Amino acid sequence: MKNVDLVQLTEETKKMSAMVVEDEAVANELLSSTFKNFFKDVTSAFNGKEALELFKEKKPDIVFVDIIMPEMDGIELARKIREMNPQQMVVVISASNDIQKISETIEIGVNSFIQKPIDTKKIIELLQNVTNMVKRKKKVETKTFSISLPLDLYDLVNDNAKAESISKNAVIIRALREFYM
Repeated sequence: MKNVDLVQLTEETKKMSAMVVEDEAVANELLSSTFKNFFKDVTSAFNGKEALELFKEKKPDIVFVDIIMPEMDGIELARKIREMNPQQMVVVISASNDIQKISETIEIGVNSFIQKPIDTKKIIELLQNVTNMVKRKKKVETKTFSISLPLDLYDLVNDNAKAESISKNAVIIRALREFYM
């Protein structure tokens, strides 16, 4: 593992909320308390059914889910979450090495699969991957805008953009900020 700036990583993860879905009480508490150091809010559930209700209410940015659980397993939970929000970030954390179950998680399109037991190095790598996925997602979601300007204003914007070697959109955004602030 390369050197990690934990302060910077935490600054990124503190912007997000998480949900831990784990049926074993000790593992649930350990994951939840660890993630509370990184995320602004951590909700925990002990089975898929409970998690689905909490997911609808809390709408976490990321869901960490175990595969083998009572009432509704993690695969079914991930499937239902994906139906509600196809873009939802779901990470499976499981001790299961059942190839069938692992392949099902891939078919559903979970973002990552982490094998238990989890050590500190794996958690930090996982959090780096999560923040990178969120950054990529936000870049994709960033949209350009179009605005119609009178010709004289267009020429002024165009000249300012050329003079400062920035985009016309940047000039317009700056002008709007100054106007509204």
